[in-house]
Amino acid sequence: MNIKAISLTITCIAATLSFISLPAHALKATPVQSAALKEFTNYLNKIRSMSGEFTQIGPRGRVSNGIFYIVKPGKMRFEYAPPNPLIIISDGTWLTVKNRKRKKADQYPLTTTPLRLILDNNVNLNKEVKIVSILTSDENTSITFKDKSAFASGTLVLVFDQNAKQLLQWVVIDERGRRTSVSLSNLKYGIKVDPKMFKVKIPKSRRQRELEEGSR
Repeated sequence: MNIKAISLTITCIAATLSFISLPAHALKATPVQSAALKEFTNYLNKIRSMSGEFTQIGPRGRVSNGIFYIVKPGKMRFEYAPPNPLIIISDGTWLTVKNRKRKKADQYPLTTTPLRLILDNNVNLNKEVKIVSILTSDENTSITFKDKSAFASGTLVLVFDQNAKQLLQWVVIDERGRRTSVSLSNLKYGIKVDPKMFKVKIPKSRRQRELEEGSR
């Protein structure tokens, strides 16, 4: 998998709490917008464990489905249903993007990815992100960010369901205007997850196998 594909995948999942860097003229929130942002931040910080289903629609209309698990701090598993071969796992230290079909994997220190925020116990959005716009209605709140993280650049739009009081969807718009949306459903909180779900075996390279066999 090339770095562009990995960047988009990580950004789609981390969009809820990506580390944002904006110009000095970022949004000055009104009292109503500040209240909406506070409500969303409180929602995120109340989460200790969570599971659900997701549907991802790519720029070319390709639809992928899957399930996810999050246990704070630091642990996450996003598993795409076939034919998409991807599985993304954080064990608290390393983020692994694994292609099950090709039996290949890439690893990154969790602290160097925007996912460190979504998996943290406590988030302060006023300090950690700068916001472009907040649109509120009786049904939804939409919060727009500009992402200039090391993994991707573009715009992130979060949609918070005011009635259900939970994250409904996020949309990633890259620098070329291509949109990738991720919708969440069947969310469950306070779940118990087998710790083994956050462990992943990294396929060994041919050179590694040869070295191990040679040392026997």
